[in-house]
Amino acid sequence: MMQAQPVLLLAASDNVLVAVADLPAGQLLHDGGREIVLPEPVPLGHKLARLPIGAGDKIIKYGACIGSATRDIPAGAWVHLHNLASDYLATSAAGHTA
Repeated sequence: MMQAQPVLLLAASDNVLVAVADLPAGQLLHDGGREIVLPEPVPLGHKLARLPIGAGDKIIKYGACIGSATRDIPAGAWVHLHNLASDYLATSAAGHTA
């Protein structure tokens, strides 16, 4: 019997996976034909790189861009505020009128 993966791929085009449990450094994951060994712990609910992501590359989750890598991110590394800048720009604010 195959054991369930402790990560989710939300859309085929995503370059990140989502941890469904706290994952320790050294955890081995399988993503298609690739093996990914986590270089650091990844907390429950957080993202990890599905493949190497270069500085400036877009981070894709749910099939949509959620930000840009601020530095190179190796496969399996935790993707969070220390290496991701949001591309979100507020389009409205309280008291704003057109």
